[in-house]
Order: sequence, then C-alpha cells, then structure tokens
Amino acid sequence: MNTRTLLSVICCLVGMSSFSAEVDTVETYSTSMNKNIRAVVITPEGYDSLVSYPVVYLLHGYSGNYADWVNRVPALKKYADRYNMIITCPDGGYSSWYLDSPVKRGSRYETYVSKELVGYVDQHYSTIRDRKGRGITGLSMGGHGALYLAFRHQDTFGVAGSMSGGVDLKPFPGNWEISDYLGAQAQYPDRWTSNSVIDMIYLLNPGSLDIILACGTEDFFYDANVRLHEKLQYRNIPHTFISNPGGHTWEYWAGIVGYELEFMNVFFSKDNDGQSARKM
Repeated sequence: MNTRTLLSVICCLVGMSSFSAEVDTVETYSTSMNKNIRAVVITPEGYDSLVSYPVVYLLHGYSGNYADWVNRVPALKKYADRYNMIITCPDGGYSSWYLDSPVKRGSRYETYVSKELVGYVDQHYSTIRDRKGRGITGLSMGGHGALYLAFRHQDTFGVAGSMSGGVDLKPFPGNWEISDYLGAQAQYPDRWTSNSVIDMIYLLNPGSLDIILACGTEDFFYDANVRLHEKLQYRNIPHTFISNPGGHTWEYWAGIVGYELEFMNVFFSKDNDGQSARKM
C-alpha cells in the first residue's frame, strides 16, 4: 500500500469514527389513528440501558417525513454523542401541522406525538421519564408543531424550540393545505386563531417552559416570528430569540439546529434545584 492510499484509508477511518451514535428506524403504532407510523431514533455513543437519557423530539416540515432530518443533517449523530441525548424524529404526515384535526378525523398527530410516541420511546429506550428530560423542536410546520405541542402539554415537555416556524397560520388561508385540517378560514376563523401558536401565549406563565426561537431574516415566516417574540416579551415570558441572516432552507436549519440542541442540553443538565437531572 503506497503512502497516498494509506493516508486515504486513515482519513476515511477517522471520518467514520468521528461519531458513533446509532440510528434506528422504528415502527410505532398509533391507537388514535389505527396505523403504524415510522420514526428515527438516534441513541448516543455508549448508550447504556442503566443510564436514563434526555430525549429531544425533532419535527420535520410540510411535505417531509421522519427521515428528513437524519438524511439532510448527518451531524445530528454528532450532537447526540456530544450532548449524550436521544434524538427522535417522528413522521408527522405530509401536511398535518401536528394537530388533532376537527376535519380529518383520522389525522391526530397531536395525540400521536405527545402521548403515543412519547410512551413508545419511554417504553423501549432508557429515558428520563419526566418533563425535565424532554424537549421538542422542529422546522417550519414542525416549528409550529413543536411549540403547539409544548404549549399544550407542559406536563410532558420542559423545553421547546422552533426553527423558521409557521407560528401564525392566519395570514396563509390558502397555503400548505391548512384548510384541509381546520376547515376554511372564512367559515371557521376561531379554529385558525385557537390553533395558531402566536395566539396561545395565554397558556404560558413566566418560567413554565424554556423556549428558544430561531428564524432567518430572509424567511417568509420572519415577520410572524418577530411578532411572537414581541408578544412573549410583552407577557414577560423568558425566551431566547435568534434572528440572523438566512432563508427557509436546509442550509439554515442545518446550521441552527446545533444552537437549539445546546440550549436544550443546558436545560437537561439542571433540574429545578440546579442539580444534574440525569441518573448516571
């Protein structure tokens, strides 16, 4: 073997060993929808069933699926290793908006993610089975979904984030099949308001949920995210808002997800008394 070939092999081995997280594709059963739904579960290097790990639920966007995040952002495996956490990427349907739809009775993704999937992960993996060890975030439709689920299920999730989130549905009555799940806005305006994250801040108390928002300044959802940030400020709800250059692109999400996972890691590292929340 010549020197150039040897160096190539070494570089390849170093690249392959840079992270050792395991990626599982699992089939979970949704009782509420009477069907099997796939999810990706990433466990960190050295995963040990005697250790309880925090879990971040990472939601995909409109027209996506459970494999989007791990295929588009391979660095998720590195983050799972770095923060010693489990990352779970569920399938939220093509355009469910992570709601229990009053129109499509077979679309109950709020129930699925917040109850059925959480129950599955807690049963099949060694997790911190408490809100202190659960976070949720996502991109676009999934950014809306993450905040929507966390606001409504603060007993399940202790920290929540959003990346380029569609946090206000009302300005988009003809987009992304939202009306298929809520009904026409002109006919059911109350549904559009009650299911928009920006109008759900009344569910929060200061300190009841750790929150991080991120949106690029060139994103078509940027204005809604700024308005959400301002409403949270007005209500004295502590949160982190990252406003930086970027559009509604995978390049932006691949760059920002590390900041959100770091934010969640800080939350997981301490319980309410400032002590380690992990059972090591």
